[in-house]
Amino acid sequence: LTDEELQAKTDELKKRVQEDGESLDDILLEAFATAREASWRVLGQKHYKVQIMGGAGLHFGYVSEMKTGEGKTLTCVLPAYLNALSGKGVHVVTVNDYLAKRD
Repeated sequence: LTDEELQAKTDELKKRVQEDGESLDDILLEAFATAREASWRVLGQKHYKVQIMGGAGLHFGYVSEMKTGEGKTLTCVLPAYLNALSGKGVHVVTVNDYLAKRD
């Protein structure tokens, strides 16, 4: 995909959820792939498999425990992006002031 096509993917996914009635679970793989590619292009960071699994766990309501340096911030991008597509808003919380300012 070109950068423009990748950006348009968000509008397409929003429409599918908000207007066409697809569930977030239906578009999870496509949304995660879109967010992963955007992270690669913008940040130069690609999610590892364990981060993708952690993101899926968060979306499905599980707690994902990760150690320092294992990519919690990158992991939370996936379910945050997916759930934002519904138009209902998303909250991402951290207890660390440094991470809140950095990320």
